Amino acid sequence: MQIILSASIAVLAGLLMTRVVKSLKLPDVTAYLTAGIFVGPYFLGSLGIDGLGFISMEAVDLMTLVSQVALGFIAFAIGNEFRLEEITHIGRQAVVVGVFQGLAAMLCVDTALLLLHILIPDKLSVAQAITLGAISTATAPAATLMVVRQYKASGPLTDLLLPVVALDDAVGLVAFAISFGIARTLSSGVVDFVSILVDPLIEIAASLLLGAVSGWLLTQLEKLFHSNTNRLNLTIAFVFLMVALSMIKFFIGPVHVGFSSLLVCMMLGTVFCNLCPLSADLMEKADRWTSPLFALFFVVSGAELELHVFTEAAIVGIGVVYILFRSLGKYYGSLISTRLTHCAPPVCKYLGITLLPQAGVALGMCITARQLGPEGDLIRNITLFAVLIYELVGPVLTKQALTKAGDIKPMPDEVKYRRERKLAESGSGSNQ
Repeated sequence: MQIILSASIAVLAGLLMTRVVKSLKLPDVTAYLTAGIFVGPYFLGSLGIDGLGFISMEAVDLMTLVSQVALGFIAFAIGNEFRLEEITHIGRQAVVVGVFQGLAAMLCVDTALLLLHILIPDKLSVAQAITLGAISTATAPAATLMVVRQYKASGPLTDLLLPVVALDDAVGLVAFAISFGIARTLSSGVVDFVSILVDPLIEIAASLLLGAVSGWLLTQLEKLFHSNTNRLNLTIAFVFLMVALSMIKFFIGPVHVGFSSLLVCMMLGTVFCNLCPLSADLMEKADRWTSPLFALFFVVSGAELELHVFTEAAIVGIGVVYILFRSLGKYYGSLISTRLTHCAPPVCKYLGITLLPQAGVALGMCITARQLGPEGDLIRNITLFAVLIYELVGPVLTKQALTKAGDIKPMPDEVKYRRERKLAESGSGSNQ
């Protein structure tokens, strides 16, 4: 009962908050995250009344399954943007930009934090600095996709943005695995080349293979049904299945075999949209089904943000440096790589701004970083601090960048007039 009640309160709080921020012209993602903080353990939850809010982080953790499933559908939706007929002209650009901006962010953060280590070696170690540098590569696909959908963004910037965000996960996985392997070596003194090089490559290859095979299988099974409702149900079931299978982890000798649910579901969507002729119609119907799921996901994400990190001066200071230099790396890495690949001027100017949001993937990395022991706690708190800032500010900046690039079109005056007239008529009818 507590889980169901908390879920319903979370969605209601998120929807009501969208009405509050509407006058500020902020995206719904920001409203959902703000609502999550409001019903989280630090505000309403602190009253200790079950159902009014999340009374503890343990109560928030009960909603972890929602987050995992939502991320699966987000990755599946992004995979559907990889239609061969649409990305043939931006494929090279997406790969170059996706790799370059991620590595540029890591280089900037590594350099800044290593210099900070020289100044305050007792607060920040080399292992912590290079681990945070790797975490900086990750971009949150959820917030970006939500803004694109809410405002129906379309144009050159959006066409490049979604593939780059998808590739960002693969770049981040490799960068983090190598950097974290080096960090563990520095902490323990034991060199492990398998975990540094082999494990991340196996995870990426296994994830892409599982997603590709499942995408082909889904397309074949779709042929057994003649109703779009049943086809939609089958598609949804496959995404759930991929999220579940991605949790499987095992060892083959010294090699650790695992899967990234984001990569698996992204490849599932990519293969499905290129093989199934009905994929566009099914995705349109799936968008309606997943809307409340995404709203719940972002409210829960807001509730997960631990505000106590603001109480520690060292974390705030290091966090500010991390945020500043990651932002510089993302922006100038995107600017340089888009110019090298001859992208349109608006894309060059605004792409980096849309890549600032950071959440789920980064949080997953900092959980892994806990293997460093006490050093891992600092990494987690700094990442939480950065996520809090990025998730609240990032969607707003993404909307502004897409608007200035011309991908978000202003609502036509005729449509505004019809809406205002309809609302006025409904209001006068209720007063009679």
